Amino acid sequence: MSIDVKALGKVAVLYGGDSAEREISIMSGTGVLEALKSEGVDAHAFDPAQRDLGDLKREGFQRCFIAMHGRHGEDGSLQGALELLGIPYTGSGVMASAIAMDKVMTKRVWIAEGLPTPRHVWLSPDDQSRERVIQVPDTIGLPLIVKPPREGSSIGITKVAGYSQMQDAVKLATQYDPDVLCEEFIEGEEVTCPVLGEGENARALPVIRIVAPEGSYDYQNKYFTDVVQYLVPSGLPEAEEREIQRIVVQAYKTLGCRGWARADLMIRKTDRKPYLLEINTSPGMTSHSLVPKSAAAAGMSYPQLCVTLLSQARLDSTR
Repeated sequence: MSIDVKALGKVAVLYGGDSAEREISIMSGTGVLEALKSEGVDAHAFDPAQRDLGDLKREGFQRCFIAMHGRHGEDGSLQGALELLGIPYTGSGVMASAIAMDKVMTKRVWIAEGLPTPRHVWLSPDDQSRERVIQVPDTIGLPLIVKPPREGSSIGITKVAGYSQMQDAVKLATQYDPDVLCEEFIEGEEVTCPVLGEGENARALPVIRIVAPEGSYDYQNKYFTDVVQYLVPSGLPEAEEREIQRIVVQAYKTLGCRGWARADLMIRKTDRKPYLLEINTSPGMTSHSLVPKSAAAAGMSYPQLCVTLLSQARLDSTR
């Protein structure tokens, strides 16, 4: 399907922002901007941390490509502002963005729908006493993961092996979020799978298997080293890959996502059962990022991916 890039109009690539993932967002947005320009799109950089969003309306922008990560970018607040301005944008709408940004709320929806996700304990700000924190491993076992529920890029995460580490892990997580999510650690293989489209047209791209040194797929390894292997084709049995794609599409549709997203999962070593960890509604688009790698395996170039996503930009109110 060929896309008339002139019909897309004047486009703002929104990147930067004020979240903990600003640095990654600038890398993503720069890549998207160059890709769109290379395809003949009238695209311009726009950093909401440095400019008033009202300028989008005043300067006649007709649609926005959201390359923001983290708070005020993929949590529904930016989407809500663009709804009020009446400027179509890429990715999920207000509600799906807000739910997906909060890993606790995401789990509640997935659990209600019978989707597999690791057991968890949520510690609200008034439920973080020393006695309460030390009891968490009794509920979900060890090792476990402690993380801020509304951050991405592995920021503020600790893998806890013993009771004595719990206090420090919770303290680190609260530097990024007043709430804390403690999650059962699923030992096995880490995979990720992007989804494009909406509703019945939503389709999964190829699964990527992630092989990190000592299993350390952290912020540094994600973005600034080349030691992590991203295997696509994944090398998984075909039936396993299909089952992961089925679960991911269901998880995406259950939250009401549209445009694109990327779900992260663990495949449990003991029985090969996949578990959903989270879903990103504004995935990274850097040179290390996973959606472009998966799209390339499906025969879609980085510029084609960017133009396709941009062409699907819309408002919640225009279904």
